[in-house]
This record gives sequence, structure tokens and C-alpha cells, in this order.
Amino acid sequence: MKTILNIIWLVFAGLWMALGYVLAGLLLCITIIGIPFGIASFRIAGFALWPFGRMAVPRRDAGAPSCVGNVLWLVLAGWWLALGHIITGVAMCLTIIGIPLGLANFKLIPISLTPLGHEIVPTDQPFAGR
Repeated sequence: MKTILNIIWLVFAGLWMALGYVLAGLLLCITIIGIPFGIASFRIAGFALWPFGRMAVPRRDAGAPSCVGNVLWLVLAGWWLALGHIITGVAMCLTIIGIPLGLANFKLIPISLTPLGHEIVPTDQPFAGR
């Protein structure tokens, strides 16, 4: 079932959201300071491209640098990526068939706001990052 949902997701939202993350990653990789943010953006792009069957879990070894980095991320790129997920999620929830896709968009909002200090793992291994 998750493969079918991922294919439908890819057509209706995944490709566009992943392109947004790749664009943000490329813009952030222009400077040396922004490279860790760009790498996080590329990691989330893969998650946004194929979200069903995977989840984001907090990393145990993430500390204060992740917190500071998340604040910078929120200001630089996180708010407009989260806004894209909100708009797309609400639009998808308008139809009965689109509700699971809209919920997947809402699942991506927290990771789009604070990507540093999280790890993407399969749903059958939710405690792999801990």
C-alpha cells in the first residue's frame, strides 16, 4: 500500500516539494557556512520525494549546535518550505482520496522547520536513531 501511496504522492506533491528542498539546498550550499544546511535540505528532499514507510526521529547525539542551526534554518528556509507543505496539505485534504496525502504533508512540517538533529528511518525501525 505504501508503494501505491508513494507513487501517487510523487505525481501530485512529492516532485514539487523535493524540488523546493533541492533549490533551498543549492542556495544554502553557496557559502561554506551554509553547507550543513544544504546537506540537511538534500536529505529532506529524499524524504519529501518518498515519505510513506519512513519517519523522522530525533537523534540522541544532537546538541546545542543543532538547536542554533535550526533557528538559522527556520529564518533562512524553513518557514517557506513549511508554508508550502501547509498549502499543499490543505489542498489535498479537500478530497477524500487526497486525505492520506495531505496528512503526509502535515507530517513533513516539523522536519521542514527543524531538520538538524533528526534522522530519517524506516517506520519498521522507529528507534534506530536512538
